[in-house]
Amino acid sequence: MRTIITGSTGMIGGLVLKSCLNADKITEVISLVRKQTGQRHAKLTEIMVQDFEDYHKHNSLFKDVEIAFFCLGAYTGQVSDELFKKITVNYAVEFAKTLENNSPGATLCLLSGAGADRTEKSKTSFARYKGMAENQISNLNLRFYSFRPAYIYPVKPRKEPNFGYRILRVLYPLLKLFGERYSITSTELAEAMFHVGLNGGDKEILENLDIKTQIH
Repeated sequence: MRTIITGSTGMIGGLVLKSCLNADKITEVISLVRKQTGQRHAKLTEIMVQDFEDYHKHNSLFKDVEIAFFCLGAYTGQVSDELFKKITVNYAVEFAKTLENNSPGATLCLLSGAGADRTEKSKTSFARYKGMAENQISNLNLRFYSFRPAYIYPVKPRKEPNFGYRILRVLYPLLKLFGERYSITSTELAEAMFHVGLNGGDKEILENLDIKTQIH
């Protein structure tokens, strides 16, 4: 099986990439990156992309793809609202359209987020833009799955992107007590995304509880 992924240098994308490289059923992995990582593997081909809104130079990479993972994203407040919308909506939709044009019917797993609003009326830019991306991709000729995790606990320690995430990391043991709806570990999310990508699922939108049912 031929797979393409973007966002593989991020927390979840990196774990999904590792699963792809370790899976016997997957024979080739194309990773679209802004900068070369230096990672080497017999199955892996890294391709530098300058503009994630324009894949016309890379159409051949999307041919005969069976599974695609879009894990690219930015944290709210990390970039301007204009750039946040571009990354969240435009990048995801152009990736999906290029996949549809070259491998219609392929499976696409999108890393979305809890609260994504498909009415596109939310006052929260994160929810509104995630909903926009889901709506546009849902209309394409793809087997589409949108993953909406709640708080993602980084199993591997990292530099947290902001103060809020530093607090959530500390409070994670308490957050777990509120139940399965409110948190998930990075490894659990990546495992679920990989499993659905490989085997399919029975619903398009997977909320935090749905994601946890995909962990094997």
